[in-house]
Amino acid sequence: MKKNLLLFICICITQTIWGQGTQNLRGRVLDAASKYPLVGAQVVVYNDTVQLGGAISDAEGYYKIENITVGRRKVISSFIGYKDMTFDNIIINSGKESSLDIGLEESVIQVEKAVIVSATKFGEVRNEMATVSSKAFSIEETDRYAGSRGDPARMASSFAGVQGADDSRNDIVVRGNSPSGVLWRVEGIDIFNPNHFNIPGTTGGSITILNNKWLSNSDFFTGAFPAEYGNTVSGVFDLRLRNGNNEKYEFSGQLGLLGTELMAEGPLSKKGKASFLVSYRYSTLSVLGNFGIKLGTSAIPRYQDASFRLNFPLKNNQNISVFAIGGISDIDILISNQKKPSTETDLYGQNDRDQYFHSRTGMAGATYSKAFNANTYTKVTLMYAGEQQAAEHNLIFRRIDAGTGNYVYDSMPKLLRYDFRQSKASVAWTLNHKINKQFSLKGGLNTDVFFFDFHDTIRTTDRPTNPNYNQFAVRWNASTTAYLMQPYIQFKYQPIDKLTFNAGLHAQYFSLGNALSAVEPRVGVKYELPNAQQITFGAGLHSQMQNTYLYFYKNKLRTNGDQTEYNRNRGFTKAAHFVLGYQKLVGKRTLLKLETYYQSLFEVPIDKNRASSFSLVNTGSGFSRFFADELTNKGTGENYGIEATLEKGFSKHFYYMFTGSLFNATYKGSNGVTRNTDFNGKFATNGLFGYEFTINKRQTINVGTKVTLAGGRWYGDIDTLASAANKEVIYKDNDDFNSYQFRPYFRADLKLNYKINARKVTHEIGIDIVNLFDTKNILRFSWVPLASDNTKGVAKEEFQLGRLPIFYYRIDF
Repeated sequence: MKKNLLLFICICITQTIWGQGTQNLRGRVLDAASKYPLVGAQVVVYNDTVQLGGAISDAEGYYKIENITVGRRKVISSFIGYKDMTFDNIIINSGKESSLDIGLEESVIQVEKAVIVSATKFGEVRNEMATVSSKAFSIEETDRYAGSRGDPARMASSFAGVQGADDSRNDIVVRGNSPSGVLWRVEGIDIFNPNHFNIPGTTGGSITILNNKWLSNSDFFTGAFPAEYGNTVSGVFDLRLRNGNNEKYEFSGQLGLLGTELMAEGPLSKKGKASFLVSYRYSTLSVLGNFGIKLGTSAIPRYQDASFRLNFPLKNNQNISVFAIGGISDIDILISNQKKPSTETDLYGQNDRDQYFHSRTGMAGATYSKAFNANTYTKVTLMYAGEQQAAEHNLIFRRIDAGTGNYVYDSMPKLLRYDFRQSKASVAWTLNHKINKQFSLKGGLNTDVFFFDFHDTIRTTDRPTNPNYNQFAVRWNASTTAYLMQPYIQFKYQPIDKLTFNAGLHAQYFSLGNALSAVEPRVGVKYELPNAQQITFGAGLHSQMQNTYLYFYKNKLRTNGDQTEYNRNRGFTKAAHFVLGYQKLVGKRTLLKLETYYQSLFEVPIDKNRASSFSLVNTGSGFSRFFADELTNKGTGENYGIEATLEKGFSKHFYYMFTGSLFNATYKGSNGVTRNTDFNGKFATNGLFGYEFTINKRQTINVGTKVTLAGGRWYGDIDTLASAANKEVIYKDNDDFNSYQFRPYFRADLKLNYKINARKVTHEIGIDIVNLFDTKNILRFSWVPLASDNTKGVAKEEFQLGRLPIFYYRIDF
C-alpha cells in the first residue's frame, strides 16, 4: 500500500513538473478613440507563421483563446474598417492566463473588399494624441532589462535621452533636466513620489512601491507632451493599473533580495465579470541586515508595500474600479555604533550624526468610465493621496581613547527634527468624442486640493561653547491648503491615413502666489513615408510648480529675525519644447529612431538678493533637502541634443537595443554667467542584448546584458572652511563653479533566469547582477570630519554602488 501511494505521488509530481504547458489569452477589443467595444473583431495567435488559435470578440468586446502552447507568441487583431494591429512578443506562461486589451484605430480610408490597412504595435504609445518623444513599456520589459530591478524608472534609464542620477536611487535625468521635473501619474491623476525612502523635493528613491506585476502597459514621455499632461517640464510616466483575472483564481509568490511578496487575483463572483487583485511585499533586506550582511550601507532598510484593485464591469458599457497603493519605510543610520575609526561613509548618511528616518506614501481612489456610444467616452477618477517624511538627527561628539584606540562618546545632543506631511484630494475628468473617422476631440479638467503640514526645528549652533547652544530655530511651521487646476483640450485630425495632426491647449493655475500659465499651446505632426518611414514633429509650452516644501521655508540665518516665508509667491518654472524626429523599420522587427530637440527654460527660480551661480535646475537628486534663500523667477536654461535608438524587438530568440545621446544642458544664475548644469554629462550610451535559449517546450534560459557609458557629473572648488562649519561639502561660488567634471560613468549589468512552464505552474529563478565588474564610479565628494577634531575634516570621493547581485525565485499558479 505504501509503495503504491509513493508511486502515485511520484507520478503526480512528474506530471506537474513535466506536463505539456498550455494557457489561455484573454482581453477586450475596443475602439482606440471612443473606448467603445468592437463586436466581431478577430484575434489570432501565431507561432511565427503557424496559427495556434483564434477568437471573435463578443457583444461586449471580450475574447478568449484557449490552450495556447507556452512561449513567445504573435497576436494579430482585425476588424472591418479598422487598421489591423500586430503585437509581437506576447508571453504565454502555464502558471497564469495572459491578458491583452486591444485598441484598434479606425481607418480614414473607405474600406472596400480587397483593401486591408495594417499597423504594427512596436514602440507605439497607447495615447493616440502623442507623436514624438514617447515610448510604450510593458511589464515584461521592466523584468527583462538587466539592472532594471523591476522598476519603471530604472528601466527608462535605458532609453535615449534618459540617465540615472545615482545608483542607490532611481532618480532619472531626462535630457539634462533636474530629476524633480519628472511627473508620475496613475489612472490619469498626478501622484506624489512613489518610492520608499523618498526625500522632500525629489521624485525618486531607493526602491519603488510600484509593483510591476499589477501594472498594465504604460507610456513614458521625454518632451513635447500632449495637452493633457501638465505640471512638468521634463518627463512623464503615465501608469495604468491592470485588472485581476475575472474568470479564475491565480496566485504569485516571489522571494528575492528586494522583497518577499505575495499576490492573488480572481473573480469576485462567478455570475459576473467583477474581479480583484491584491499584493503585499516585505523587505528581505531587513532580514538579511539582521544577519550582518551589508549591501552598500551599514544601516538596515525596512520597508513594506501593498496594493489592491477591485473592478466592476456594469451594464451599458459602464465600469467602476476601486484601488489603493501604499508603502512605508524606515532606516536608522547609527554612527554611534562604530567602535573604531573608519574612513568608510554610508550611502544614506553623514559621518557626524545618528539619523532616524521614516517615510510613508500612498493613494486610494476610484474610477468611473462609460462609453455612451461608438463615438463618445468619458472617465472620472477620484483619488486621495498623501506622503510623509520625518527624521531626527543627533550630533555625535566623540574622541579616541589613547589606550584602546576605540571611540569614547562624550555626548549625543539633538541637532534637528522635521516632520513633513502633505496630502491632496484630486479629481480628473476626461471626455473623448470622435466626430468622424478623421477628427476626434479630447478634453478634461484635473483639480488637486493640497493640504500642507510642514514642521522643522534645528539647533542654532553645534558648538557647546556657544551661548546659543541650547536654542532651536524654526525653519518650517506651516499648516495650510492650496489648489491646482489644469484644464485642457486637444484634437486629432487625419486627413489621410499617412498624416496625423494633433493640437491642443493646456492651462495651469496654482493658488499659492496666484501662479498662472493661461495658455500653453501644444502641437504634433506625424507623416508616414514609403518603405515604413515616419517623420515627426512636436512643440509646446510647459510649466511646473516648485517643490512644495520650498514655498514655506524660513531662513534661520537671517540676522534681523525675519521669519517670513519669502518664497511663498514663487511662480512656475516654464519651458518651450521643440522636437524633430525620423524613424524607419530597417527590418521586420528592427526600428531605427532619430530625434533632435531644443528646450528653452525660463522663469527658473534663482537667488534674488545676491549675484550667484545658484539655480533650481541643479536640485532634485540625492538624499538631502535643499534650503533656499529668497528666490526670484528670473533664471534661464537651455537644453539641446540629438538621440539615436536602434531596437530589435524580441524575435527569433533574441533582442537588442542601442541608444546614444549627445547633448548640452546649461543655465544662468543671478550672476548672468552661463554654466553647465550638474546633470550635463554631454553624452550617454546604452547597449542592451538578450537571448533566450529554449531547452525544450517547457524550459527556457534567458541571458540579458546592459552596458552604460555616460559623461560624469560637474563640480567646482571646495570651500573647506564652510564645509567644516556645515559638516558637508560646500562649493565656492566662483568662476570655476561646475567647470570640473568627474571621469565618465561606466557600468555593466548581467541578468540570468531559468524558467520552467509546468502543467499548471510556472517556476522562475534568476539573478540580476548590477555593476558586474565592480566599477568605481564617482558619485560626489563627501565631508569626513576628523576624529581628533570635529571642527575639521577632509573632502573624500564617494562612489556609486559596487557589485550587487539581486536574486529571486518566482512561482505563478
